Amino acid sequence: MNYRSALGALHIGALLFGLTGVFGKLAAASPSIIVFGRAMFAVIALAFFARFASSSAWQSLRGSDWRRLILGGVLLAAHWVSFFISVKVAGVAVATLGFASFPAFTVILEGLIFRERIRSNEIILVLLVSVGLILVTPAFDLASQATTGLLWSILSGLLFSLLSLTNRAGSGQVPAVQAALCQNLVVAACLLPAAAPELSKVAALDWLWISLLGVLCTGLAHSLFVASLAVIKARTAAVIFALEPVYGITFAWLLFAEQPTLRMLLGGTLIIVAIVVSGVLSGKTAEEKTVSASAH
Repeated sequence: MNYRSALGALHIGALLFGLTGVFGKLAAASPSIIVFGRAMFAVIALAFFARFASSSAWQSLRGSDWRRLILGGVLLAAHWVSFFISVKVAGVAVATLGFASFPAFTVILEGLIFRERIRSNEIILVLLVSVGLILVTPAFDLASQATTGLLWSILSGLLFSLLSLTNRAGSGQVPAVQAALCQNLVVAACLLPAAAPELSKVAALDWLWISLLGVLCTGLAHSLFVASLAVIKARTAAVIFALEPVYGITFAWLLFAEQPTLRMLLGGTLIIVAIVVSGVLSGKTAEEKTVSASAH
């Protein structure tokens, strides 16, 4: 994969991730059915990619690898369920913007868990995301569906942040596609008890949306992301993936007439700008460390 094709793959991956909430809303099934189906179709897509397109050899897993993957799968299941509850309650735009808070949680949790110093740009990220979420909140009323949905999506962002840190702890020990496939199997196992009684009642059209969610927004998007990172710099990837909420809100506007208010647009802009700037600065720092390390 050359630079141009890798850049295109990243944009397609960001677009597909942005469609997650859209397919989740199109499917009339419950969040447990959606998450179970998504995980199963993702396993099929990831297995196909690993067999025919991945150059990484699979490895035997140790007990510590399995523990990390199982924990990651449980966190992924909880993250998806809370996100789709938010989509059902408050709509795609609110769910997507609330989930976009996860970089702020990551900054705080990395400092606490890995004892890393929080840089000034990361403090600004947390502040801007916090202000953005306040603006996105339609009303500070727990009885409001929009507020309840936003809280679910913020929980989804927190869970995704914990998942990212769990994956970071095992980074490099298990190939990315193998780890994703195993975690999706854990997701399916977690949701099977809740989903099983309803499986026979799911409409064929809902299965279509769920299959697209699993194959396109999970398996294909993840595979494109992993493949492109072999060529694309970290800060470039961060900027492109910050467009995910933009894609999600745009499609929700076009398909479901979820027209964002001026206040929501301003809050969303703050969150996206914060993610872009922090990603660029973090990417530069990582690359400087790499150059420094290779010089010795």
